[in-house]
Amino acid sequence: MRQFSRASAAGLLGTTLLAALLSSTALAAAEVVLHRGNGGEPQTLDQAHTSIDVEANVLKDLYEGLTVYDPAGKVIPGAAESWTISDDKTVYTFKIRDNAKWSDGSPVTAEDFAFSFRRLQDPKEAAGYANLTYVFKNAEAINTKGMGVDQLGVKAVDAKTLEITLERPTPYLLELLAHQSALPVNKASVEKNGPDFVKPGVMVSNGAFKLTENVANDRIVVTKNENYWDAANVKLDKVVFYPLEDQAAAVRRFQAGELDVNYYFPTDQTDFLRKELGDQVHMSASLASYYYVFDTRQEPFNDVRVRKALSMAIDREFLSHEIFQDGQIPLYSAVPPGIASYGEPEKVDYAAMDQLDREDKAKELLKEAGWGEGGKPLKIDIRYNTNANHEKVATAVADNWKSLGATVTLTNLDVKSHYAYLQEGGAFNVARAGWTADYADAESFLGLNISTNKTFNYAKWSNPKYDELMAQSYTETDPAKRSALLHEAEKILLAEEPISTLMVFGSPWLVSNKVKGWQDNPVNDHLSRFLSKEQ
Repeated sequence: MRQFSRASAAGLLGTTLLAALLSSTALAAAEVVLHRGNGGEPQTLDQAHTSIDVEANVLKDLYEGLTVYDPAGKVIPGAAESWTISDDKTVYTFKIRDNAKWSDGSPVTAEDFAFSFRRLQDPKEAAGYANLTYVFKNAEAINTKGMGVDQLGVKAVDAKTLEITLERPTPYLLELLAHQSALPVNKASVEKNGPDFVKPGVMVSNGAFKLTENVANDRIVVTKNENYWDAANVKLDKVVFYPLEDQAAAVRRFQAGELDVNYYFPTDQTDFLRKELGDQVHMSASLASYYYVFDTRQEPFNDVRVRKALSMAIDREFLSHEIFQDGQIPLYSAVPPGIASYGEPEKVDYAAMDQLDREDKAKELLKEAGWGEGGKPLKIDIRYNTNANHEKVATAVADNWKSLGATVTLTNLDVKSHYAYLQEGGAFNVARAGWTADYADAESFLGLNISTNKTFNYAKWSNPKYDELMAQSYTETDPAKRSALLHEAEKILLAEEPISTLMVFGSPWLVSNKVKGWQDNPVNDHLSRFLSKEQ
């Protein structure tokens, strides 16, 4: 019996050790999955047609440009390991990494990038962000004047050497190349699959991850790309993006541990959330503006006096303090502060006035224009993309305008439909918009309102002098003179107010303590490639 018991005990011990070993092995092999709330549904995963941040968050995990932003928001080499710049600053030569590969194992080539940039400018593609690379030689002429796309200033010198020739010195080019519209497409896949190249199982990407699932209004799943040149340092096996526009629901999911990272939360709950979640709440100032835009094609918004009266009446301090709990700050300029090459932005002429005095002046302007109390009925519909914070802002602005005698209604659409409507030129009264700098330069904001910018000049505003000043800024090589031209342009924009800037837009994130490698940064870029997660 003793022998039997010893044998049984030995067998039991062996079984226990084996089970423990198997369990340990299983844990070691467990998938590391990052769950990201993404704030909305992407309109597209096609680089040539992207325009909003929730698309960039996904695209920059799937693809890698010549340059990328590191966790601190600094530009570093991406698919290009190095570059040289000509003495006159107009020719950049990029060396593509020898070990850069697409997800199908084929090499990433200079021709892939050249093809991608030509595709962006091809008028047949109708890319909304084509103007971003108008600094490339002949880009604007190709996109708007019929010049052949083969004349674009990009050239594959050899398989791994790309040459970009510019119209003029562009000090922010390396930042520009980190934008999602400058991400490459796989030439062979696009030529073979056409528009279907963006589909799961078809997409060929060169970033740290590859597309596995894309279920509309539910999730986008990306998995680690084993062919990525730096795959050994990618700590995540999978990232799941959820298009969560309901911020309160997203917070509950974060609190329940269903989300590791979430973009946006109800900022009127910032203090409460900080008490509940501590340093998992992140709110960082960025080069971004929150603004309202007037449709200058529609009466009475074609009258500068009406636009200025409405803009003047908005209580920005209330919006900042009461709705965003000082997570965003009032903005009275077209360009947010913080751009070293630009200096202190211009401001609207009523920036220093007391809010009550602004309201009195606004009523005088409306009366002079013949609208509101004692004049024609002033009816205003405010459009905004579905979001608890945007609804609260619209409600507060509506109250400001009701004090002027206006009748105000609110219309909301999901983020995808809202921006598609504006970009396609749909008629409206007033619409909410936001803009994050594509690069740290005042032009990124002022260029939105050039009359030829058909995609992002939502107001359809036109001012020849403004256009002339912006055109001069593009050819001026002296930094001080260029800055002066941009300041003059900003003065015109603020005087006519086709847009009403409200706040410097902060970036509200919830980030679990399990997530490592996260850094707040002014460009609001957070590549999953640089993140890891404790199990």
